[in-house]
Amino acid sequence: MKKLITCLFLICVSYLSAQETGSIIGKLIDKEVNDEPLAFANILIKGTTTGTTSDFDGLYEISNLAPGSYTIQVSYLGYETVEIPGVEVIAGKVTTVNVPLSASEGVSLDEVTVTTVARKDSETALLLDQKRAIEIKESIGAQQLTKIGVSDVATATTKISGVSSSEASGDVFVRGLGDRYLSTTLNGLPVPSDDVEKKNIDLGLFPTRVIQNVSVSKTYSVLSSADQASGNINISSRELQGSEELSVSIRSGVNTNVAKSGVFDNFKVSPNQRNVDFGFFDQNASTRDLITIQGWNPKVQSTPINYTYSIAAGKRIKEKLSAFITASQSESYEYGQGLFRQFRSNFVDDTITDATVYSKKVTTSGLLDLTYFINEKNKLKSSTFFVNKLTDEVYEGGRNGEGTIFEETDPVEELSQFVRDQNIKQTRLLVSQLLGTHKLGEKNSLEWAGGYNLVNANEPNRIRNEVNFDSNGTLVQLGRTGGFQQRKSKQLITDNEFNGYLKDVIEVVKDEDNENSFKIELGVNYRNKKRDFESLFVGVEETSTNAINPVDIDNIGSIFQASNFVSGVLELNELQTDFYNGKLTSQAAFADFNVGLKKWNFNAGLRFQKDDLRVTYDVGNVPGRIGEANKNYNNVYPSLNVKYSLNDNQALRLAVSNTITLPEFKEVSPFEYVSQTGQVTRGNPDLDASKDINYDLKWEYFPSNGQLISLAGFYKEIKDPINKVQDRGSAGVFSYFNSGNKGEVYGFELETKVDLVKVNDEGETPKGINLDLNLNATRMWHSQDLKEVRDADGNFIRTFRYKGLTQTGLQGASDWIVNTSLNFSTPSDNPFSASLTANYASDKIYALGAPEVQSQSETFYNDAIIEKGFVVFDATLTKELGEHWTVRFLGRNLLNPDIKRTQLVKPSTTNVETDEIVRSYTSGTTLSLGLNYSF
Repeated sequence: MKKLITCLFLICVSYLSAQETGSIIGKLIDKEVNDEPLAFANILIKGTTTGTTSDFDGLYEISNLAPGSYTIQVSYLGYETVEIPGVEVIAGKVTTVNVPLSASEGVSLDEVTVTTVARKDSETALLLDQKRAIEIKESIGAQQLTKIGVSDVATATTKISGVSSSEASGDVFVRGLGDRYLSTTLNGLPVPSDDVEKKNIDLGLFPTRVIQNVSVSKTYSVLSSADQASGNINISSRELQGSEELSVSIRSGVNTNVAKSGVFDNFKVSPNQRNVDFGFFDQNASTRDLITIQGWNPKVQSTPINYTYSIAAGKRIKEKLSAFITASQSESYEYGQGLFRQFRSNFVDDTITDATVYSKKVTTSGLLDLTYFINEKNKLKSSTFFVNKLTDEVYEGGRNGEGTIFEETDPVEELSQFVRDQNIKQTRLLVSQLLGTHKLGEKNSLEWAGGYNLVNANEPNRIRNEVNFDSNGTLVQLGRTGGFQQRKSKQLITDNEFNGYLKDVIEVVKDEDNENSFKIELGVNYRNKKRDFESLFVGVEETSTNAINPVDIDNIGSIFQASNFVSGVLELNELQTDFYNGKLTSQAAFADFNVGLKKWNFNAGLRFQKDDLRVTYDVGNVPGRIGEANKNYNNVYPSLNVKYSLNDNQALRLAVSNTITLPEFKEVSPFEYVSQTGQVTRGNPDLDASKDINYDLKWEYFPSNGQLISLAGFYKEIKDPINKVQDRGSAGVFSYFNSGNKGEVYGFELETKVDLVKVNDEGETPKGINLDLNLNATRMWHSQDLKEVRDADGNFIRTFRYKGLTQTGLQGASDWIVNTSLNFSTPSDNPFSASLTANYASDKIYALGAPEVQSQSETFYNDAIIEKGFVVFDATLTKELGEHWTVRFLGRNLLNPDIKRTQLVKPSTTNVETDEIVRSYTSGTTLSLGLNYSF
């Protein structure tokens, strides 16, 4: 581990690549007319013919400028001509030059405002990129994220229209389509999942401190993998801003649920914490040995207070090498208690009215970015990201004596059940990338990238206890159904991946006025991903019922002593280790053609992609244990993006494409994963890919460089949609199936970014306040059919229909999604800003319903589980104190709503359908105060 951390900070690469361009933007005002915007003034790069004119709002932009120092000439008939020398243009950044003009007297240079910001994190620059882009995409930059106090990428994506997240699963949904329909990239290269249950990485692992922006491309481009339906989430890693940087910050706070009496002074963590140092878990004992040499009882964590500390440093050396490094560690605590119920065939199966979760998370992360400019035509960039996330959870249920687990005891025994699950998860992720571009000529450039990803996502020691006890505490009895109710287990995942692309960009035609153009992009992609997975269970059981009894439920571990195994009172049950190995090889070649004809732009592309997915397995729940699943897909995927510019500020966009949704390793491997509550999920080797057709139409209006109003409509058709549903049989196991022939989702998105009040900053002293509103709302309609499967002779095999339904909604899709933020700021030497944000997603399907009895699916079934909609409301207050200090207050989840999942239940004994709560809890409000010092 030490070697890995050392490598992160020692990686240093030299390289050649093409020089990026920068832009100059700004605003002109008329000092003769109360500082009103000055339209149709001329702005020129002195000594060249490059220039532009200001629009009705006095705004202008000169883009695609090579890095260097320029003199700007600003002129208007009857007014003094102003020259601003020494305007620095930096690659990939936007330099803002605001100029006042006067007819009566000259303008002094100290009245001219010149600022430079990174193109990738400036809200204005990102809107300009969106305005010029061919495809339909939306981005949010580090500046905006800082303003609204967002701490990680997962939360950042929910500020973009049509994007929501599930509190239950943690998945991000774009236009109602979740994990399997998305792809995630870092700087354009794929990143691996950190969870056996997920296709995409947990975006919460990326703190906003290490990013410049997050973009969601909602339409497909042949330059990226076709394994997507709802879009691609791309994270652009942070680079050095300016010539040097050094800052440190600390933040501390508490979760209101954790701060409650009886929780704060009794916050439980697992025995695994004995092997944790500085957020890194390390112990080498075997699972079998841990039965007796490690305790089984939870420990108490002192002072469960959240904290974060970080440092960022960077330096530009001789205008050639730019180096930036940042590192941080955070520790957070959460506590929730609520109801858990599980119904089978409309009758209650399990009930726990005090389901309690203690969660401790420690995240250590670092980013090293190196950028080297050899000359004006060649550049190379190295980006290395490392994260170690440690999650310790203690789950308890039934302490109040009201817990019942199906078929564990008979009611006449007057015993209730108590369940405790203690687990530690450690994810270590290393992403190393090398990217470059080379300008081979005036109209030809070469871009390439290569990456290596390494993931270790482990549950090295999970501890489970299930006991029966009476109300007065005189009897505590080990659970007696099966030999693994007292167990320790491990699950280990190692992913290795190599990926890359090569792209040649040829500008065949480009007019000086840029009205007509023809560009070709040709390239190849490659991805090779391998996964090694293993899982081991070691159980403990009595040789006879009540052969030995724990003292009480808080000291269950007292009986697991070596002497009790020697005497024969207890015995071990060790399952043969389960394995599966997965390999995905994806190879692609693409051609993309872009034609610009004055107001029209046509972008058409073809991508041939060959995907080979192979999973070999050796698992105990399959007859003979050993098997394999091979999936091969060779397809051509077309895309078409059309843009029509109504004028300089308005455009219409149309997009059409075909994509694919590949099964994941865990979805085709029949390994069984057991959740905290005992729910079992296993893969299906017969699962097949889904085919997707995507249509988008969007109108965009940019009232100014910092404002946007847009309206979009979309439609997606999914052939053979994949769903997680209950399998046949009495065990209640969930699996993955192509449960329908077709799914559909369509809807509308409205987005606004408007300035309600704008400060007058063109004079010597800025006056007034800034107040802006960001609002996006999405309305969706979605459905999928539920099919019956029959053989060639028409004989019934199985059905996915239940309750008489032949169709249902898409899993994870909400009818309504609303995201909004109101931002306030005051200009001064010590500015103050405040931001209020709110997010709402209406009810969504958490798990589809399924028949219990295949031949009587209208009567014996489990209905869909629904995650109820709720509002998340956050606040951020920021105050600068002098030149170096910044203080920030964050309030998260201020409304602290009840989070509920419900299920319609109709027992045959009453024949009355009721809406029952199957899970409920609150997450608590998190309050924190932070301090930052910039040198």
